[in-house]
Amino acid sequence: MVMLGWLLSAAQAPKIEFTEYDLDNGLHVILHQDNSTPIVAVSVLYHVGSKNEDPERTGFAHFFEHLLFEGSENIKRGEFDKYITNAGGTNNANTSNDRTYYYEILPSNQLELGLWLESERMMHAKIDPEGVETQREVVKEEKRQRMDNQPYGSILTEILKRAYTVHPYRWPTIGSLEHLNSATLEEFIDFYKTFYVPENATLSIAGDIDIKGAKAAIDKYFKDIKRGGKPIPRPTVVEPPQKEEIRDVVFDNIQLPAVIQTYHMPAQGTPDSYALNMLSTVLSGGQSSRMYKSLVDEQKKAYVVQAFPFSSEDPGLYIALGLANVGVSVDELEKGMDEEIRKVQEELIPEKEFQKVRNQIESDYVQGNSSMIGIAEQLANYHVYYGDAGLINNELDRFMKITREDLQRVAKKYLTKENRVVLHYLPKSAQQQPDGAKVKSDN
Repeated sequence: MVMLGWLLSAAQAPKIEFTEYDLDNGLHVILHQDNSTPIVAVSVLYHVGSKNEDPERTGFAHFFEHLLFEGSENIKRGEFDKYITNAGGTNNANTSNDRTYYYEILPSNQLELGLWLESERMMHAKIDPEGVETQREVVKEEKRQRMDNQPYGSILTEILKRAYTVHPYRWPTIGSLEHLNSATLEEFIDFYKTFYVPENATLSIAGDIDIKGAKAAIDKYFKDIKRGGKPIPRPTVVEPPQKEEIRDVVFDNIQLPAVIQTYHMPAQGTPDSYALNMLSTVLSGGQSSRMYKSLVDEQKKAYVVQAFPFSSEDPGLYIALGLANVGVSVDELEKGMDEEIRKVQEELIPEKEFQKVRNQIESDYVQGNSSMIGIAEQLANYHVYYGDAGLINNELDRFMKITREDLQRVAKKYLTKENRVVLHYLPKSAQQQPDGAKVKSDN
């Protein structure tokens, strides 16, 4: 019955039809027409993230995510958002280590507004001392709120600088405020002219459009934008295999201690990355998952426990994280987490549990394509990362090829002690040892 349910659900998932082509200037365009609701999502994905940065100028990609809302030659400072809200729409952006993504969700009769705004961002954004100084302060405040003053906010930074030794994934997307403060206006302009060019961008639109009319509007706003003409810097450095476990203690403004185990994993899109993704559902995909049932419900060792892939275009990380319950030591919690991983390494998961996990994967896949912005983003991602936007319709097949034996194999291959970084997060009060000696903080 479980398998039948999956088949029926999969059969009901509608195929995402789309049209894609390139403009002469290198801009890749993907269009999905869905006239069921009068909404359109306009998005541009620039293939630039923190891994494309100069190690002495980190934080540029994320900084530009903020800076490029400052305006352009034709949009006054602070007016970008007003155009959207006055039209009844919303907009946002996000940055990762691999990409920067901008989008607007608008009434479909405002398609040209979205195209105009994004063409302004691409063609002649305003990069001047006033905007740069304004956004430096914005980024500083974001860092204070999300990292410096947020319990556990430094986890990713602490993980990355130990897990990577040479690859540019070793710094977080927010980068270094010192680097941003030291950068000149000319350096910011050069970054813009290098990466914010049509040949490094994918324009993805989904919603209530007419394909022919949308193409004409895209030509109107984008075809005359010139190529950047410079090579797009792509890191070629390969992180060497980790050969022994790395362990450390971090003291933070927290109440509950935490255990963070970070394993190296292959790049997204590889067969083993799909198996590890599915394995994370086995371990922590909901309250019926193994880690939750064992460590939260039954043993009461953890207040929260999760296992998830931190997937990337280049080889990434697989993270298992637990917050210890009151009175539970990090050593006890870590032992419990290790035990759950040992079980999936040594025993095939039961067929019934496997089918349940397949159902969860399929449900998540369908939900990811349930909104116009979700579809626009997925189409852009699949094109940029895999060179195949059509994966939006058949990536699920890659998950369905995974066997129980594959789950056991990748657990044995990647979730090993010599392949991991283990951090114990402790309250700052724990720095005072019983004998009065201080334990040195890593921060």
